Amino acid sequence: MSASTAIVTGSTSGIGLAIAETLAEAGYNILLNGFGDPTEITEIAESLRHDYGVEAHHSPADMSVPEEIETMVAEGHARFGSVDVLVNNAGIQHTAAVEEFPRDRWDQILAINLSSNFHAIQAALPIMRAQGAGRIVNVSSVHGHVGSVQKAAYVAAKHGVLGLTKVVALETANSAITCNAVCPGWVRTPLVQKQIDAFAAREQVSEDEAITRMLGEKQPSRNFVTPRQIGQAVLYLCSEAASEIRGSTINVDGGWLAQ
Repeated sequence: MSASTAIVTGSTSGIGLAIAETLAEAGYNILLNGFGDPTEITEIAESLRHDYGVEAHHSPADMSVPEEIETMVAEGHARFGSVDVLVNNAGIQHTAAVEEFPRDRWDQILAINLSSNFHAIQAALPIMRAQGAGRIVNVSSVHGHVGSVQKAAYVAAKHGVLGLTKVVALETANSAITCNAVCPGWVRTPLVQKQIDAFAAREQVSEDEAITRMLGEKQPSRNFVTPRQIGQAVLYLCSEAASEIRGSTINVDGGWLAQ
């Protein structure tokens, strides 16, 4: 049998890339997904092949288009012969008060951060059932549990991801397919860097001061979570040790949710 295969959405940078690298290191063939410079994406795939001895390819599927998501999963299955792991990580952000939140941004965030998970799971489940096993890991957020001002769409989507995770876990409970979620706190990714920059500009403080205040407000450890730590949490959920963890969340949040 060929090596196991993982599809990781939103994996050309940030948390998704770290997840892809961690799974590749563990021996998974990787189907990358996400936008970015084509040359850089080619280099990422080549690096995974060279560094870990696995196969790695890229799907340009737009996570806001259900048909493209379905095609991506089918292509991954056709190329590698299996879909053993599906990691739904793709996400975008926009901040604004509810009264000022652009409707098109609301729709886009819900489509990419929540609906894409559903469409990918719907496409992957029949493959996993035919194989007799599979792992689905949804990357939610601490905002899947709690709210923050000016993040209506993001918080709504991430709460929805946890609900979807529980339903899929129940529907697969009598099989060797599991569905769980990882909830990161502050991770210094390009997405979070934009929020740091916006905070610094709004409050007229330095970047270091913005980081100190943002972490101090939410994350008791006062440390950023690393993308690698999220990758390791995903890898654990894909292991045999996690075979009876179903519909659960792993919070990697520096103590945010302990407050």
